[in-house]
Formats: sequence, C-alpha cells, structure tokens
Amino acid sequence: MSEGSSQRTGEPPAGHDAGRDRRRLTRAIKESLRDVGAQLSRLNHGVSGRLKMNDPDLDCLDLIARHGPLSPSALAREAGQHPATLTGILDRLERDGWIVRDRDPVDRRGVLIRAVRGRGAEVLRLFLVDSGMNAALDDILAGYDDAALEIVSDFLGRAAAAGGAAAARLADR
Repeated sequence: MSEGSSQRTGEPPAGHDAGRDRRRLTRAIKESLRDVGAQLSRLNHGVSGRLKMNDPDLDCLDLIARHGPLSPSALAREAGQHPATLTGILDRLERDGWIVRDRDPVDRRGVLIRAVRGRGAEVLRLFLVDSGMNAALDDILAGYDDAALEIVSDFLGRAAAAGGAAAARLADR
C-alpha cells in the first residue's frame, strides 16, 4: 500500500507519532485561545473608547445587560472587582445614563442594578455592525456543518467555564 493510499484510508503513514500531533494541536488551540482573548480585548477597548468609557465599565455593563438585574455584590463577584472599585464604575455608568439602581422588590434595603432599556443597541451596533465582527463570524460559521458547530459550541462553553473557575481560584487566594 503506498503512503498516499494509507492516508486516504485514515491510517497514519509509517513512523507517524499520533501523540506528538495531538500535543502540537493542543498547543495550537491554547495559543489560538490566547490570540482570541487578546483580539477581543482590543475590540472591547475600541468599543469602550468610542463610548467614552473605561474598559472595566464596559465589562460591567455587559454583565448587567446579560445577567441583570444584579445586586452590587453579585456584580462585583461576576466582574472580579473590589466592591469599592465597583462603586466608582456604577457611579459613572449611572451618571452617563447606562444603568439605574432600583430598590430590590424582595428586600427593600437592597439595590438591584439594571441596564437602561434601549441603550444596549448603541453598544451592539459598535460590536456587531461597525466593527464588522458579526459578519465575519457569520462567514466563519457558515463553513461548518451542524455537527461541527455543536463541537465548537461545546468547546467554547467548557473553555469559558474553565476560565471562570480559574479566575475564581485566583480570587480566593
């Protein structure tokens, strides 16, 4: 059997080291995740600059918009921010009309933070339309069948959970 035919049948060529290939792919995936993180950080920085807000403020606004309403302590945990730092962030977001602080209907002594309805469209337009990111992702995803998208979705969800657990472990130390 020629080397070409062995590859068509899925058999590795003679002398092939599957363990080395797996390590190489694993390293490449981890490096790509670092690259994705860096590029998304650049995108976030560009968006926060256009909105004239600090990067951590945009991060907190995103968490409020996706998971809110939230108590300040829950937001501090989610954002990995010290409560005193979070107070300044919330003051700026409220002053600039991005969030409101409401009394908790269950515990009137408590406060819940929610995003101002309608302001999110401005942020989404920058992320998805003006930056071209939404169209770029659509183009990328169009190249995968449904089974591959299931794998990618599973991997990203599990990677995000691992990142959250790692951040929590560091915060506890």
